[in-house]
Amino acid sequence: MSLLTTLVLAGSLSAGLATPSPDTVTTRVRVDSARHEVVITTGPFDLANMPPMENHAMMDHGASHDTPVHPFDWPVDGWFRGFRIEVLDAEGNPLPRHIMHHMIMVNFERRQLLYRAAERLMGVGQETADAELPKTIGVPLSAGTQLGYYVAWHNDTGKDLHGVSTRITLLYTPSNQAPRPLSVMPLYMDVNLNIGGTNTFDIPPGRSEKSFAFTPGVKGRLLGVSGHLHDYGVEVRLEEVGSGKVIARVAGVRDSAGKVSEVERNLFGVRGRGLLLRPDREYRVVGVYDNPTGETLINGAMASMVGLFAPDRLNQWPDIDPADPEFRKDLASLETRGLPAETDHQDQHHNH
Repeated sequence: MSLLTTLVLAGSLSAGLATPSPDTVTTRVRVDSARHEVVITTGPFDLANMPPMENHAMMDHGASHDTPVHPFDWPVDGWFRGFRIEVLDAEGNPLPRHIMHHMIMVNFERRQLLYRAAERLMGVGQETADAELPKTIGVPLSAGTQLGYYVAWHNDTGKDLHGVSTRITLLYTPSNQAPRPLSVMPLYMDVNLNIGGTNTFDIPPGRSEKSFAFTPGVKGRLLGVSGHLHDYGVEVRLEEVGSGKVIARVAGVRDSAGKVSEVERNLFGVRGRGLLLRPDREYRVVGVYDNPTGETLINGAMASMVGLFAPDRLNQWPDIDPADPEFRKDLASLETRGLPAETDHQDQHHNH
């Protein structure tokens, strides 16, 4: 995932927020206007100790603590441009951040380009480092925009943890910045996305590929990319279908056993013109795995590329259709996050 690695029933966005957190868990928002930071603190969480994961696929078998979506309003006009994430104990001391298996932040008020689902403003996995963009670019957000985020925990510290909290610091550029930053949008490209369902897939022994083809519909330039892979992931690449040319690629950083510790970032266009995506041309995102276990790993993989996309005309970005069945399905899946297993029938890795 990366930096740039939900939704509404007809009539009211507020009706579309996911199931509220328990009364004991609160989300607090603080603006530091001197530093141009929005600080989101949520907790407390009580996390029972769990066995170490052999691989990411264990997340599909209930081996995680999943939270509901924690909603909050974005408090300032400007451009979002980076984040820092901390996991803290009851006394405010840092805990190992890897116990936050992943965190996804959603913009309830803007649609994704390729999917009829709400924008995933950012996503952070165990392999994701903090990130910061130059002040010359950013994702536009208006004060009052409804956002929310959810977490999948995996506490493998060897002991139960009580009073845990998250502190997410979101960097922004204010609206009076001169010159104005270039507005970029998150572009999410997943090889196996099923809105409201799972995006995991099986990986057979040896080397394999899975892909998804799309036409963007909006002209613009891709300024940077990263991605998300599970263990044994080799790379995610973006190809032009007609020519077969690879136009972007990010590799998984793996150890000798194939465990992925991070995925490359490539900001090839932040100070240049980037890669042109044409609205009527077909592209393909491809995830590559190399599974050495000799067995098929059921739901053992994900593969996605996320990018910074600068549309030529921001007003051509597709609007939310509250009545769209796919959009409503996305909302319904988020509303079940964090519920007890007997009432939650959705795979908790949906639309990761």
